[in-house]
Amino acid sequence: MRPSSQLLAPGFIRRSLDEFKRFSNIVIKQEGLRNPTTPYELLDFSDPATVRECKTMSDADMGGFSRVVLDHVPSDASVPAHARFHGSISIDLPPNRPQIQRTGYAAWRNRDRPATIFGKSLWDIDPYAYLALRVKSDGRKYFVNVQTETIVPTDIHQHRLYARRPGEWETVLIKWNDFVRTNHGVVIEPQTEILRQKVRSVGIGLIDRVPGPFDLAIGKIWATNETGDGKTAEATPVETDAEKVALEAENALR
Repeated sequence: MRPSSQLLAPGFIRRSLDEFKRFSNIVIKQEGLRNPTTPYELLDFSDPATVRECKTMSDADMGGFSRVVLDHVPSDASVPAHARFHGSISIDLPPNRPQIQRTGYAAWRNRDRPATIFGKSLWDIDPYAYLALRVKSDGRKYFVNVQTETIVPTDIHQHRLYARRPGEWETVLIKWNDFVRTNHGVVIEPQTEILRQKVRSVGIGLIDRVPGPFDLAIGKIWATNETGDGKTAEATPVETDAEKVALEAENALR
């Protein structure tokens, strides 16, 4: 049997080697026997390629008028390289589409990552307590969205992105256990924890349906057991039950 051209492609080999190195480091450092101390990078937007590996979504996909862009901003003397999630929210309904009753959202997430020699590329964040995001927010109500390789592919685990200092760079920590399971924007019961061994994608959405511009800068996203990255990092002070109530209230207003 001859290997396919996909298996021989340089990108496939490089990804497989990177994954092998990660597994080797876990074994060498014995991190499988204790909580790892090294952060696990998920998305680093200092690299323009990371932005290209993401996709945007909005109500414009079904005829709405919201605009969304995710682009790379190179570093300069005062600004680190990052991704800029920006655009404008519109709640105007598309004409001649009576089945569309609600608009006003925009979002992005990473695309499904290409396979390696070890199989489908999924993040195993089980050894980590927090999802960390380095962001600069405009103060709007953004949600962090996490998808896993689950039997219900439309399930999304969500949590508000609670930025404490709009207009400034900050690190926001969210406990993985505090994410709330939703499906098409509705909180699902019974609640189940994230399938932490098989995280497929991470992204951010704006679903407050408030017309007008939005602008969110994202430096990087990673999994960690630390409460800081050399800078002040503030854990989100919200437990799962409280976050579920907040999401249900938000949904009731949509």
